[in-house]
Amino acid sequence: MPRARTDLNRDRGAAAGAAAPRACDFPGCEGLGEYRAPRSRRPETGHFWFCLSHVRDYNAAWDFFAGMSQQEIEDYQSGNATWHRPTWHIGTAPGSSSGGHGWFDPLDLMGEAGLADVAAEKVRRGQMRPLAPAERKALADLDLEPFVTVQQIKSRYKQLVKRFHPDTNGGSKVAEEKIKLINQAYSYLMSCGYNQG
Repeated sequence: MPRARTDLNRDRGAAAGAAAPRACDFPGCEGLGEYRAPRSRRPETGHFWFCLSHVRDYNAAWDFFAGMSQQEIEDYQSGNATWHRPTWHIGTAPGSSSGGHGWFDPLDLMGEAGLADVAAEKVRRGQMRPLAPAERKALADLDLEPFVTVQQIKSRYKQLVKRFHPDTNGGSKVAEEKIKLINQAYSYLMSCGYNQG
């Protein structure tokens, strides 16, 4: 005949040199308190120790949300999705060096230059959106930094066209390819709405 599970646990405890078994915390019960049950929803309040029949009764009657308002219950349940830890939007973590502006700046060079604050404020107010990778590439092709004005884009475009125009470079193939790249970048920036803000 197989031995009961509680007998095996008791034998293991005795073999490991465990202290005397604890009594059931239910008033008037003489059984062994082998099953843990929470005293409240806060873990620091500790646990009750019950025998099997009393832990079943206790668990059947226990309400985790007792004493909470409907709003507190909903807030608690929505926090379960993140294990009740703080969350934030991607790229806006507290202490992140980019500040959510779309560039990686571990040395905070943009902040030292005073550029990060202006861009951050514009993004926060909704006056400027984070840059897409294609916009970053187009700006790089024009040798521009992120979050420039449309006037700066037009000015740089005029400078680069004068510098790389095939007529001023003796029909150079390199200059011809560069001017194509400049024209594509400028057209893309003007068509995608970058000049908003």
